[in-house]
Amino acid sequence: MRILLMRKVTLTLDAQEKYEVIKRLVDEHGNKQSAALKIGCTIRHINRLIKKYKKEGKSAFIHGNTGRKPIHTLSDEQKTGIIALYNNKYWDANFTHCCELMEKHDSIKISPSTLRRILYAEFILSPRATRKTRKQMNKILRQLQKETKSKKKQALIEASIIAIEDAHSRRPRCAYFGEMLQMDASVHLWFGDKKTHLHIAIDDSTGTIVGAYFDEQETLKGYYHVLNQILCTYGIPNMLYTDNRTVFEYKKKSKATVEDDTYTQFSYACKQLGIEIKTTSIAQAKGRVERAFQTLQSRLPVELRLAGISTLNEANVFLNSHIKEYNTKFALRINHNKSVFIPQPDYNTINQTLAVISERTVDNGHCIRYNNKFYRTMDSRGLQVHYHKGVKGLVIKTFNEELLFSTNDKVYALDEIPLHEHKSKNFDIDITSEKPKKRNIPSMKHPWRSESFWKHSSYTLHSRERTA
Repeated sequence: MRILLMRKVTLTLDAQEKYEVIKRLVDEHGNKQSAALKIGCTIRHINRLIKKYKKEGKSAFIHGNTGRKPIHTLSDEQKTGIIALYNNKYWDANFTHCCELMEKHDSIKISPSTLRRILYAEFILSPRATRKTRKQMNKILRQLQKETKSKKKQALIEASIIAIEDAHSRRPRCAYFGEMLQMDASVHLWFGDKKTHLHIAIDDSTGTIVGAYFDEQETLKGYYHVLNQILCTYGIPNMLYTDNRTVFEYKKKSKATVEDDTYTQFSYACKQLGIEIKTTSIAQAKGRVERAFQTLQSRLPVELRLAGISTLNEANVFLNSHIKEYNTKFALRINHNKSVFIPQPDYNTINQTLAVISERTVDNGHCIRYNNKFYRTMDSRGLQVHYHKGVKGLVIKTFNEELLFSTNDKVYALDEIPLHEHKSKNFDIDITSEKPKKRNIPSMKHPWRSESFWKHSSYTLHSRERTA
């Protein structure tokens, strides 16, 4: 006696509807045209379905791909390899960035959603996971921790539970490119084993990073380099929006010197260029630059590590190419018809404007002492100019670190006086009398006059004390 084993057939809703229509048509000898309208097919296809139903029954309506894996499905070995690659090489990259790096360095093309699904199955969250996602994952892990009796597994689950981080709030964009640039610095372990400061400026209208520079600390030099990049590439912006700390805040000291008053130095340079400076103590007010740092802290350290960057000079060279990639991915397209940048100044103007100005007095040797070195004042013919002891003036250290001295509405070059002569007139027979070299000294069109600078310095001190 032959026993037929009947297996349970489960259909999808669409397949179940087709089955019921065809079953009723066969059992009740219904109208094929009416059945074709209900299913949405031709009478010829209805005949095919009737034939399959009579031969196979309900199982005839199971789709042919049911139970099969798609041809593009990743195998278990591939998933294990991707997890290992993320844990060992790209652990600090967010999922979108990780997919880009895998395609670039490992020839693995995978979508961020697929990578997220694979890693979430292993309870691995992106460094950029949202607050809601972190809370959901923590809830799942806590539940697993309660159900697990093994102390070792409980410890592993506890290590996977992630702290929740807050995010920055948003603000509207400006209407024009160059209308307002948000400027700030971020201390982070960008590369190597020592934290450094990344100074950037970002356009509020387009989200374009217009200048970036690494330095060991948040310094006037760092912001001068960023401003130099802006002036050389785009021109003079309308306004800079910064925080009111460090470089942009006047701090009265017991023995303050004007060169230490970095706010006055930076604001004086901006005043000469016609750039307005606006400061705030609220991070959310300049959310554009804060969110840019979130993205850079997620992506840039990974890129620097993979590129083998270990020094500040290498990092600053690498920034040039990375910032271009960043702007291509994240910035809005620049509409130069809606730009309010003033055309770029010439090189000499930029070099002379981004300067550090210090007050000095001529000593009894007719020289200037600066940074524990002595300098003599030289005119455009290459001849030394002698001033009496006590004459005051301003030492100007330009952006390219050239030293000048301004006094009595005149500007002179400064030549360092060496501790010893390089050659002796009495004992070196090959010594020749050198003619004075002509010096290229800038004109006094630049407002390097003591009255102008000290008036600005006293104004910034008064305004800072008034608003403190």
